[in-house]
Amino acid sequence: VTLTAYNAVAAQTDNNPLETASGAFSNPEVVAARSRDLADELPFGTIIEIDGSDASNDSCGYSVVHSVIGYRVIADTMNARFTKRIDLLLGTKAKYATTDKGMKNAAQVLGICDGVTIRVVGHVDISHIPKTQAELMKIVGKRSDLALK
Repeated sequence: VTLTAYNAVAAQTDNNPLETASGAFSNPEVVAARSRDLADELPFGTIIEIDGSDASNDSCGYSVVHSVIGYRVIADTMNARFTKRIDLLLGTKAKYATTDKGMKNAAQVLGICDGVTIRVVGHVDISHIPKTQAELMKIVGKRSDLALK
């Protein structure tokens, strides 16, 4: 799939950036959105792991921000114009230095990553989404190297 990221701000969401399409709180530590064409394969509550090690384009900053990705729960839906895409909700506070001498948040640094692998590793009730990576790790029960550090 293509991997992108967004922030829970009105300019990047609908008129209620603190609530996802599933009704869950917009938690940048665990939430991801999926394009509508992936709804059957990745229903709300699906826990995914993301492997961007094979991302194949210059606009991808996966290697810079991978430490803030961890496991994710599908809890949001993207605009209908996008297909075969996962959009990570990331916080606005983590800033990264960029080559153009500015500071950008993790969503801006990630950019657009083509050729990313998504693996389904579990499922949770959408009304009981874990709040932290540690809680997600307990559900998944493996691969602690993917969790946020």
